[in-house]
Formats: sequence, C-alpha cells, structure tokens
Amino acid sequence: MIAGIQERYPKALLWGILITYVALNTLMVALEFYFVPLIPALLLFIALALVAMEKYLLAVVFFVPLSVPLSMLVKGLSIDMYLPTEPLLAGLLLLYILKYLMGDRIDIRVLRHPVTLAIYFHLAWMLITSMASTDPLVSFKLLASRLWFIVGFYLLGTQMFRKEKRMHTYAWLFIIAFSGVILYTLINHLQYGLNNQVMAHRVARPFYKDHTSYGATLGFILPVLVALFMFIKREDINTRFLMLLLILLVVFATAVSYTRASWISILASLGVWAIIKLRIRFELVLAGAFIMVAFFLSIRTQLMVELEQNRVESSGEFSEHVQSISNISTDQSNLERINRWSCALRMWKDKPLLGFGPGTYQFEYGRYQRSYEKTRISTDFGNMGTAHSEYLGPLAESGVFGLISILLVIGTTIYTGIRVYYTSRRRSIRIFSLAILIGLFSYYFHGLLNNFLDTDKISVLFWGYTAMLVAMDLYHREEEPDMEGAS
Repeated sequence: MIAGIQERYPKALLWGILITYVALNTLMVALEFYFVPLIPALLLFIALALVAMEKYLLAVVFFVPLSVPLSMLVKGLSIDMYLPTEPLLAGLLLLYILKYLMGDRIDIRVLRHPVTLAIYFHLAWMLITSMASTDPLVSFKLLASRLWFIVGFYLLGTQMFRKEKRMHTYAWLFIIAFSGVILYTLINHLQYGLNNQVMAHRVARPFYKDHTSYGATLGFILPVLVALFMFIKREDINTRFLMLLLILLVVFATAVSYTRASWISILASLGVWAIIKLRIRFELVLAGAFIMVAFFLSIRTQLMVELEQNRVESSGEFSEHVQSISNISTDQSNLERINRWSCALRMWKDKPLLGFGPGTYQFEYGRYQRSYEKTRISTDFGNMGTAHSEYLGPLAESGVFGLISILLVIGTTIYTGIRVYYTSRRRSIRIFSLAILIGLFSYYFHGLLNNFLDTDKISVLFWGYTAMLVAMDLYHREEEPDMEGAS
C-alpha cells in the first residue's frame, strides 16, 4: 500500500503535506486554537460517508450524547453548534444533495408519506418566515440546522430502517453512549449529594447544558429500553439481568435529575400507553378530554386560589419538589415559564401570520415582558433562551402556521404509529412501534414546558423515532410473521 502511494505521489508532495500539517498545528496551538489535529478524523468521516453512508450516520448517532457545544470550548462566539455532530450532519446534507443531483433518490413512498408531506410544509413555512424575519441570519441558521437534522435522522433514517435490526442498532448506539453520560452525571452529582437539587441543573455539563434536556432524553429512551428488554430470550438470564439494571439506572437517573417536566411527561405518556393497549376508541378519548377541559374551566377560579396558596418551592426534598410543580406563586422556575409564555402570546398578537422569524424569540421577548410578571431570573437582554414551549415558540416566531406545521408533523406521526401498532402482523414490530410512539409522546408532553428541537440531543431521537414509525408503516407492517414472532 505504501509503495503504491509512493508511485502515485511524488515524495516531495508527501513531505510538503506533512511539514505543512505540522507547521499549521504548531501555529494553531500557539494561538490556543486546538481543532486542527481533528482534521485527519474529519477526513476519515468524509471517506466513511462516501463509502458507507449508513455507517456514517450510525457513527453520528453514537457521538450525539457525547457532543459538546462550541460555546463551551470557545467563549464569546456569536453562533453556536454542537461538536462534532452538527458539522458532520452539515456534511451529510451536502452529500445527500450531491447524490440527489446524481440520481440517487429516496424511496418515492417515503417522499409521499403523510408525515413527510407535513415535514415539507413545516420546512417551507420556516423558509418563508425566515425571509420575513427580523434577523434573517439567525433564522436561516436555525432553518439550516433543522434541515440537516431532518435529512440525516429522518430521510436517510427511513432508508436505513428498511432492515428492522437497524432500528435496534440506532437505538443501542445512542443508549450505549448516553449510558456513559448518565454515569458521568451521577458521579458528578454524588460529589455534592444526590439530594442537591441546585447542582442537578449543571452536573450533566458539558454534554447537556442543563437538567431539563437531560431529563427529556431519559424520558425518550425509557420505553425503548423496556421494548429491547422484551426482545431478549427468557433463557438468557444474564443478559436480561443486565438489561434490567440498565432500566433501573435510567429510572433512578430520572428521579435524581429533578426534572419535573420529565416526570410529568413520563406519567402522561404512561396514560397514553394504557389508552392504546386498552384500545379505547378515539371518540371516547376526545369526549373525555372535552369533559376534563370543561370541568377545569368550571372550577378555574377555585383552582387558581388553591394553586396560589401552594408556596412549596423546588428543593432537594423529593416530596417538596413534586409539590412545587403546581406552585405558581413563589417558584421562580414556574413563574418564569409563565412569563415566557405570556411574551410569546403577545408577540404572536403583534405578528400573527409570519411571526418574528425562526430563532428570534430570545432577541425580541424582552420588550414584551410586564413588570408584574418578571421574576428574579428574568432578563431584558435576550440571553436567557427560548419560549420554553415547542408550541408557543413557533407561534411567536413563525405565526399561526408555524404552530399548525409542527402540530401536523406530530398528528401524522401519531396516526402512523397507532396504525402500525394495530395492524402489524409481527409481534416484534407491534412491541417496538408502541415503545417508539410512547417515547415520542413523552416528548410531545415535555414540549409543553420546554423546547429542544434546535439541539442534536433531542433531534436525533425525535426525527429518528419518527423515521422508524414511517419505515415500519411502509416496509414492515404487512410483512408475514416469522416463526419466532409467531410463537
């Protein structure tokens, strides 16, 4: 191999490349810029993408839980991204476009699937509102990142998931890497005491910026772990025992993450699981929801009085932390969310059709705050993040159709997941589709209180799970059960 290289390339060229690389490294290290040594790794990933795109994508999935925000490595930057995953996904997007132009297309059935059509509308409306944005640079950056998340984890994912085992591999690669993050977080937390609720906010850094995105990820993977446990043969006692320990580790990590939104979303998704398993008709569910809403509206005055009397704030005491969920009088986290939601609604009223532009909420909401809604953690300087809602955020940033677009993606995905579960001929597909759907529901509920779809940590699961349901619908739902599945 070396002889072949020497014959093809002159020695002078090889020495020139080597000397240039060493000199560039030396210069960059002197300037405290340490990323040049990563160039060979980047070239290796490029070669992998050209030769085996699926393996490239799986490698990205593995690195997602371990990715680190650029802002934590280099201070004072005006833009941020997760390394190494977002540059790798951006490269994958460019490669996809190139292959598309060369005639290598995604299965037309995927492109015409209702979920994909909803995603088209979502992206198209983001493009329109980005052009009308108050800060087009910010909006187009968010659009670009949303595009490479969707192309990588959804479009290419659907093709990879033609093989059922690839879905399990995708999940396992993420879970293995994320298990390392869980252990790292728990060890960090132990230094301060697991009952230290304040430190729970930051012990997952640098991999997760705070405990809320970390907790959302835990809720995402828990039902999938249960499904993977069910696939292990009963006689394989050792593997089942280790898997049970992993499930208990995730449950424990969820408890000591002190992420109230995660606790609520997991409980709510368990309710959805019961509804689906019991095959309760949609009409009854809808009627029940209307009755509950009507009931709460009828007692809203009394309910508000009761909630305002709750002054238990979030703390390391588990029971107090649970009680603080309904504290809208003194709990600063709850009050700040209400403040952000109120700002989002006021922004929407100002620009109901096009909004202010994707990603611009944090730069605009300051002037929409009211003094009586501000908290000790409020800021006017646009440095405290987003609307804390996957639904009100798009409403403020992209207007009413921004909200409708994300609801269409969610609605078509739910319909697809339920259809796969109820009509699949194979037990393994029914089990896994339900687990994926419940994992998604966990985030749909979590999205009422937080929003992380602009990060690789949640996008890898949100769009990956969505791709799995579409792939199961198109490629696995009508497959005949094998002997193992029929037993």
